[in-house]
Amino acid sequence: MNNTKIKVAIGFATGRKSFKKILRCYIKNWQESGLFSRDNLEINVIVAYDVKYKNTKSNNFTRTSKDLRNLVDNFYFIGEDEVLALKKELIEKSVLNSKESENILGKGYGSLRNIILLKAIEEGHDSLLFLDDDEFPISVIKNKKNKLFWSGQHVLSSHLSNIPKCDITHGYHCGYVSPIPSLKFNEILSEKDFRLFIKAISNDIVTWDNIKAIMDDGGVTYAEEKIFNKSQIEEVKEKNKSKFISGSNLCINLTKPERTYPFYNPPGARGEDSFLATYLTDRKVHKLPIYAFHDCFDNYNHLLNGVLPTKLISIKADNKKDVDRFYCACIGWIRYKPLLMYITNNHEYDKIIKEMKEVLSQTIPKICEYFNDNRFHNILKELKIYDSKVEEHYNSYLNAKKSWELVILYFINNKNGIK
Repeated sequence: MNNTKIKVAIGFATGRKSFKKILRCYIKNWQESGLFSRDNLEINVIVAYDVKYKNTKSNNFTRTSKDLRNLVDNFYFIGEDEVLALKKELIEKSVLNSKESENILGKGYGSLRNIILLKAIEEGHDSLLFLDDDEFPISVIKNKKNKLFWSGQHVLSSHLSNIPKCDITHGYHCGYVSPIPSLKFNEILSEKDFRLFIKAISNDIVTWDNIKAIMDDGGVTYAEEKIFNKSQIEEVKEKNKSKFISGSNLCINLTKPERTYPFYNPPGARGEDSFLATYLTDRKVHKLPIYAFHDCFDNYNHLLNGVLPTKLISIKADNKKDVDRFYCACIGWIRYKPLLMYITNNHEYDKIIKEMKEVLSQTIPKICEYFNDNRFHNILKELKIYDSKVEEHYNSYLNAKKSWELVILYFINNKNGIK
C-alpha cells in the first residue's frame, strides 16, 4: 500500500451492556496485530446503540476508558437523538419525505446499520467493517478425538488486505451460529418432520445436511482447518438473484459511496443481510478464510479473560433459554421469508407459500407437543400476515434502494467528509 492515509471504520450496532467487553477485546486484538503502529492507517469506531433493547442508558455505551480512547483515532456514538437529527435534516432539505426516511432510518437492526454506514461515508472512510456485539476474534476447531484447538483471528487485518479489490468482503463464523437445538427424535417428532419444518421456514442457504451436522455437534459450529488452508480467496457467485453474505465479519468498500446499498428488513423482521445480498448481483463479493466466534447465548465472556474451555455447552431442547431463542429465530425467519422468496423466486412464489403453509400445518402441532410450547403456533399466523403484506414490503424494499441513492447523492454534494 502507498503512503496515502487509509481510513477504516469499525461499526457496532448494539444494545447490550456487555458490548464494552467486546470492544476492548477487538481493540486489543488490533493492537496485537500491529495495526496501530501503521502510520498510514486511521482506525475509527462507530457505535449505534439502542437503549430500549435491553433497558440500558446511553452512558452504558458512550463511556470508554482512557487507554482505549488513546489507541483508537476517533469514537462516534449514535443514539436516538442523532438519528432523529439526520432524519429531520433530510426532510427539511427535501431529500426524503417522512415515510422514506423512516423506511431506511426507522426502527430495527437494519436501520442501525444504515446510520453507521452513512456516518462512515460522511466522515470520508475508505471502508467499514461490521462486527457483532456477541462475537470474538477467535476460532475453535474440534479434532477427531473431540479435543478443541483455539486460535486468535486477525479479522480487521484480513479485511483491510482484501477490500480494495472488491465491493464487499465477509468471513466465516463458528461457535453458536445456529439457534436450532440438539434434538432426540421420537414418536412425537421424527427427523423427517423436523427436516420439513426447517426447510419450510428457513432460506435456501440453509441445507438439512449442514443443520443435521451442527445438531449432532450439540448445536455448535466448529471452524474447519481446510478453510484456513485455502490458497485463494473465494469469489461469491450469484445464486437465486443473490450473493450470500454474513451480517457481521462483513466489510464494505466506501471509496465510491454511490456503489453502496442500504440494509433493509420488513417491519418487525430481520434478514437485513439477506436483503442486502439481493442488491449485490452486479457487485464483486469475496469470502475470506477468517473466523469470528459467535456467542449468542452469552455463555463465554470468560474467553475475554483468557479462559479457554475444553468442551462447549450443547444447545438442548429441554433448556428454556435455548427453546426461547429457537422460537424467536423461527418467528424472525418466517417474517422475512415471504419477501425473500418474492424477490428471488417470484414466478414460483404462490407455489412456495402454499407448500410452506401445508408443511407447517402438518408439523407445527408436533413441534408444539415436542417442546411443550404452544407459541410455535404463531409461526403459521405470522406467515399468513407477512404473505398478505408481501407486495407492500416489496415496494418498501425497492423504495429503500431509491431513497438510499438520493441520500448518498446529497452526502456527496453537501457533506465535507466525502472525498
